[in-house]
Amino acid sequence: MSTKTISEATEIIQNSQDYTLFSWSKQKGTNPIAVKHAEGVYLYDYDDNRILDFSSGLINLNIGHGNQRITEAVVKQMQAVSYVSPSCVTQARADLGKKLAEICPGDLKKSFFTLCGATSNENAIKLARLYTGRHKIITRYQSYHGATMGAISAGGDPRRIPVDAQQAPNFVHFDLPYLYRWEYGEENLLKEAVASFERVIAYEGPGTVAAVLLEGESGTSGCLKYPKGFLKAVREITQKHGILLIIDEVMSGFGRTGQWFGFQNHDIVPDMIVMAKGLTCGYLPFGCVQVSNKIAAKYDDAVLPLGLTYSAHPVCCAAALETIKIYEEDGLIENARVMGKYMEDQVEKLKAKHPSIGDFRNTGLLGCIELVKNRKTKEPMAPFNAKPDEMTVMNKVAAKIKELGMYTFVRWNFIFCAPPLIVTKEQIDEGLAIISEAIKIADEHTN
Repeated sequence: MSTKTISEATEIIQNSQDYTLFSWSKQKGTNPIAVKHAEGVYLYDYDDNRILDFSSGLINLNIGHGNQRITEAVVKQMQAVSYVSPSCVTQARADLGKKLAEICPGDLKKSFFTLCGATSNENAIKLARLYTGRHKIITRYQSYHGATMGAISAGGDPRRIPVDAQQAPNFVHFDLPYLYRWEYGEENLLKEAVASFERVIAYEGPGTVAAVLLEGESGTSGCLKYPKGFLKAVREITQKHGILLIIDEVMSGFGRTGQWFGFQNHDIVPDMIVMAKGLTCGYLPFGCVQVSNKIAAKYDDAVLPLGLTYSAHPVCCAAALETIKIYEEDGLIENARVMGKYMEDQVEKLKAKHPSIGDFRNTGLLGCIELVKNRKTKEPMAPFNAKPDEMTVMNKVAAKIKELGMYTFVRWNFIFCAPPLIVTKEQIDEGLAIISEAIKIADEHTN
């Protein structure tokens, strides 16, 4: 290890800490990985340590790191034209819109291109209100839709609490139980979930509700499973009342759950799909709101009051097109299904070794392990929205995972298992071996 290498990494970290702000973090005490390069499912630091990326960055690098096909597509587009006003069109925009129309089910054939998940959700919410002439948006408490003011108000995640005083109005949240923590039997779960949802609609007044906004599959809240049949019931209720259904596929879209979109595991078709992350897999910031022909038709002869300077950015469109081609040509969606089943089988074996593993919830390669102090009482190893002093054990688990050469998302009592869709059985084994070693720390705190 050379002095030059040490100082280079140290300088990068120091300058980042001195001159940039870190999201969702106390600014003092950050301990980031200085990444020199990345390839496949691995990151490499300045000491050439190989670090397994077991959460695909922020569950967005579905095709893995360093795929030069994206680089080539981006360079080719930039050599032709890097930017045009959204009132102009490019080949990349035309081809991407056509391709998304082929991928999306039903009459979801029109694309409005954005910059990220939050801007996609903001525009979907705006469009729902404009189209229906109604104002309320109903969402789930344990959900996340982005960090801009409208999107964070829509989400039920506690990250919204510090900015509650500035929250956007007319967002209504409902509670949705999940099976692991439901005491009254699976046969009653769907019945209660649907009845509770219908009560919220009735209390708020169906004629005031523009849309229901839900994730295709739960992500950062803990991969919480919908009761079987719930999304189908929601689709019927929304259609009955003329309420739009917006499905947020920012995290669960583009093969992550073993389907193009998470909602396809529930046999429904929404009115809008919100996309980002897996659309370009983080190679460039990009998003999309996919809209039904019925909604789009309203604006055939009326002005569509949505706009972004970088909407339909040609370089991002080119990156998205090549990304979709990689999903198709490399069989990544099928691999997500196969590797997801393998992951489930292997975690089931870990349960026999680790009394702290309470539950593993997974769809495709979107999964997380929930750690508990007691399997019978299901007391979590760290509670919902845990305070710093309640994270002692989980912080040690997370530190051990990092020490053993893995990057993954650890939140409260959840360890996320969401590697890139290119992952192999051997790499899953490698990741779970690291997690198994780290979980031994949590095992010591079970009773």
